[in-house]
Amino acid sequence: MFRLGIAQIQPGDVEKVAGLVKEADLVLLPEYSLFDPTGLPAEEVWRRATTLEDFVERLGRIASQSGAYVAGAFLERGPRPRVYNTTALVSPSGALVGIYRKTHLFDAYGYRESDVVEPGAELSQVFDVKNAKVGFAVCFELRFPEVFRELALAGVQLAAVPAAWYSGPLKEETLHVLARARAVENGIYVAVAALYSQRFTGRSLVVNPFGVVEAELGVGERYREVAIDLGLVEEARRTVPTLNLRRPRLYKLLCGGKET
Repeated sequence: MFRLGIAQIQPGDVEKVAGLVKEADLVLLPEYSLFDPTGLPAEEVWRRATTLEDFVERLGRIASQSGAYVAGAFLERGPRPRVYNTTALVSPSGALVGIYRKTHLFDAYGYRESDVVEPGAELSQVFDVKNAKVGFAVCFELRFPEVFRELALAGVQLAAVPAAWYSGPLKEETLHVLARARAVENGIYVAVAALYSQRFTGRSLVVNPFGVVEAELGVGERYREVAIDLGLVEEARRTVPTLNLRRPRLYKLLCGGKET
């Protein structure tokens, strides 16, 4: 049984999570884990952003103290004044395993993440984390089924989603509907670690491959460890084999008529 730790924290001191970890194999931190860039000009965001090396060092201290893999998203300095929305994964030894830079930016509800953030060029690779196949997507990317279908076809069993989900009418409901849809349509686990503050919802959750919410963290700063039964991925895909029943040649606008 794989154990996932979800850290629903406010932006700032990520290293406090180290004292909360019990038996997790992987600990997931939210998006914007170091600071909230909302409303700040690009130059100020760049100034507050940090380097990949600095963030890896912070996650490494959590990992070395807890013995877990640790992942989380932060704003990484790019070519001034641009930044990347970067998710980093470190091993229990504190070494960098890999990164994913958010590709689909939050230009919605009147907000323009693209004014500040430079998008990544590729979707997440698949990482082997203690025999679990893990891939990453970030927050707004929950609205893009294509992202999660690509991850599922690449072999992902757990899609880990650092998020900073803005509050607003029905936004918490939307977060949960999207996470459940991405899980059940692909037969994978979807885990969302959502930032918590007056501006952001919290309401982190873990959804199993049948679309059942197995954990929900509510509001406030919370930490919870959830058992992930990887065998349930195979069971879901046998029971509802949507990945095998696809007909890509019919999806002309999506796939250009090519079989995949």
